[in-house]
Amino acid sequence: MKVKPNQFKQQLAPGHSQIGLWCSLCNNVSAEITRHCGYDWVVIDMEHSPNSLQSVIAQLQVFEASPETTTIVRPYWNDTVLVKRLLDSGARTLLFPMIQSVEEAEAAVAATRYPPKGVRGVSGSTRANAFGRVQNYFSDNQDELCVIVQLETKEALENAVEIGSVDGVDGVFFGPADIAADIGHLGKPLCDENWEVIMPVAKTLMEKGIPVGTLILDNDFAARLFKEGFNFIACGADAGLLAASADQLLKTMRSKV
Repeated sequence: MKVKPNQFKQQLAPGHSQIGLWCSLCNNVSAEITRHCGYDWVVIDMEHSPNSLQSVIAQLQVFEASPETTTIVRPYWNDTVLVKRLLDSGARTLLFPMIQSVEEAEAAVAATRYPPKGVRGVSGSTRANAFGRVQNYFSDNQDELCVIVQLETKEALENAVEIGSVDGVDGVFFGPADIAADIGHLGKPLCDENWEVIMPVAKTLMEKGIPVGTLILDNDFAARLFKEGFNFIACGADAGLLAASADQLLKTMRSKV
């Protein structure tokens, strides 16, 4: 057995637009429903949902059957021990929340690398290497790991170029809801003031060849960002889609009876 290519990482290049979905229902059945959609990527979120390591593994198992969809796991924090356990469990693309500085970005990268390049602990038999069956895991897997850092404050935006330029960082993800809150517009992620802060930073990163992404629930706005050069955007969330669809169904039926 050999290390498989990371499709998401391969497509982090100019001209490629990858459409994603947020997954926070923490369930392998909901993941299976989503798998058949064919999104380019999904985030299995641990930060703002009650996902455990076991539920993450169950969802990874589901999405591995998809030829189209790559999984990204967002740990609940930039925690070296958690990162080690997620990587051993088979996660290969991680979205690190609330990165504020170069030092924090370097720590995130180090957590994904074996010594001497990092601090990841070594285990010979894990789910990630098919329990010892992937022959080139230690030599080649690092090339297929993908580190995305999430910027969520004005301070982080000020350090964006330096953070995005850290060796081993593969892309920068903007958290518009948190950025909006940080500049005094809580609950208004699409407001003009928010994107007047975000877009110049995003453009600078793009000019330097650093892939950028975000989460936007407004489809027209998301399409505009793709045209502006964003590489990867999550355009919905499973929990929100379920809630909206259930509400609309009840509203429609009540109007008919």
